[in-house]
Amino acid sequence: MESKRVEWKRDSYRISDSRQELDLEMIHGFLCESYWAKGIPRTILEKSIDNSLCVGLYQHNKQIGFARLITDRATFAYLADVFILPKHRGQGLGKWFIRTILEHPDLQGLRRVLLATKNAHGLYEQNGFLPVKHPEWFMEILHSNIYPKPK
Repeated sequence: MESKRVEWKRDSYRISDSRQELDLEMIHGFLCESYWAKGIPRTILEKSIDNSLCVGLYQHNKQIGFARLITDRATFAYLADVFILPKHRGQGLGKWFIRTILEHPDLQGLRRVLLATKNAHGLYEQNGFLPVKHPEWFMEILHSNIYPKPK
């Protein structure tokens, strides 16, 4: 279920949940080199986007950031695949991007929003995220290195 398109603006930047604007080539190029999705096939990425609430960050209509939320839009969301291209970092865009995503109308009233990060704890803490209160309650099935190596 897709709701009405939502967007926010700040100076020359814009955040939008319009799926049609997503630059899949750029997103795939970044994610397949990331530590969390290294080697992700384009078909898997497209399937994940099709089944998620996705948000793009743009400067002058050129995409420079991305985030994906796996959510039922009622009780739960998992924030994933968040990035801003390196040359646009250090300007407070990450903090604004996360804060704005959390303000999305489809994410209001959720009981829980989760994420996993290796090295951006400070950014997420500034937007209200805390370490999991009861990590012993959580379990996972983890298939590391699931994506095939390019030949």
